[in-house]
Amino acid sequence: MPQRKQTPPATRSRAPRTRRSWRTWLIGGLGVVILGALVVFIARDVSTKPQDDVAPPAGVETFEVASADHTTDSVDYPQTPPVGGPHSAATLACGAYDAPVRNEEAVHSLEHGAVWITYQPDLDTAAIADLDRFARQSEVLVSPYPGLDVPVVLSTWGTQLRLDTVDDATITQFIGAFKNKTAPEGAATC
Repeated sequence: MPQRKQTPPATRSRAPRTRRSWRTWLIGGLGVVILGALVVFIARDVSTKPQDDVAPPAGVETFEVASADHTTDSVDYPQTPPVGGPHSAATLACGAYDAPVRNEEAVHSLEHGAVWITYQPDLDTAAIADLDRFARQSEVLVSPYPGLDVPVVLSTWGTQLRLDTVDDATITQFIGAFKNKTAPEGAATC
């Protein structure tokens, strides 16, 4: 009876080891991609979630906003600066501006959950620099606003606070209490 020829052990194990190595790399790569996506999702979720435990500062006014429609027309808003209403289809990028911005574009940013910090154009340079520092946060825009009756006004969709001075603690409290909370499309891009 002829004997069966046996494959040497090294040859037998080579093919499965190659496949196993390829599968290991594929599974490992997919694991890294999934883990990376999870980290990005969690980081984004945490950065856009408002702080639930921040109480609003004293003196906040609230307003009923009847419309969030887009318009190409100029709008005569009942509040100065406005806290909501019909607005431009274009949003205003959040950040610090050294010139007044269009109300209709700023209101669209408010609809997305932004806080709009406006100030009298003749405010001293150090105070303006202090306010501009807040624009480094996501969903905050800072701009001069001619005709204000107080030095600084903080606005979000349907809420507003007028300040006689640049008060960092009150501004921080307002941002924590209202950013992305009162807006119809909160946490959208600004």
